[in-house]
Amino acid sequence: MKTLLITFLGILFSASVFAQTKYSDLISFAEDKSKWEYYNRDAAFISKEQGKIYSVMLGTTEGDGIAIYQDLEFENGTLEMDIKGKNNPGKSFVGVAFHIQDEETFNAIYFRPFNFKNPDKVRSGHSVQYISHPEFTWHKLRGDFPEQFENPVKPVPNPDEYFHAKVVVEWPMVTVFVEDAKEPSLQVKMKSEFKKGKVGFWVGHGSDGAFKNLVVKQ
Repeated sequence: MKTLLITFLGILFSASVFAQTKYSDLISFAEDKSKWEYYNRDAAFISKEQGKIYSVMLGTTEGDGIAIYQDLEFENGTLEMDIKGKNNPGKSFVGVAFHIQDEETFNAIYFRPFNFKNPDKVRSGHSVQYISHPEFTWHKLRGDFPEQFENPVKPVPNPDEYFHAKVVVEWPMVTVFVEDAKEPSLQVKMKSEFKKGKVGFWVGHGSDGAFKNLVVKQ
């Protein structure tokens, strides 16, 4: 199994078939435009947070935004990362996109942190969501397949802090785990016809978000 570990200190590639490690520091990682492409968002690289954490922050603007990593083709495997949104109703949509064809065509899993602890069971049931753009938006899926492509999260993280997400892609299924849970928060059959593509971070309309410790296994 090949493993790609991306932190915002740099990039570490390791594989059982290679006896080598490649590493680049934060400055070259941030400035090398060949590694990432950003659409409808600016990215701020945070070199130190609480003295030890390296992360990236995607800013806020109208419409969705995405940061696409250019050096990886992903099909089946596991995506793990730490994500931070906000407990700000209707203004915090944060997640990971995969099988990216371009900035408008991809599968994604995203979270609504402002619903994590909502006492309204309908709203808390909309905490984690699968989408497949451009056809299967959250609005279309909720309208055509109510309660099938979104769920509450378990355990329930602090909506204003980093939480750990694990996304397991085994075509045609995608399964989502939160924190160290053994039981998934969401498991659905994907709606897209495309089965592989790039990986990236995604934020929704009017949202910012912070991401760190991305690990891709395939």
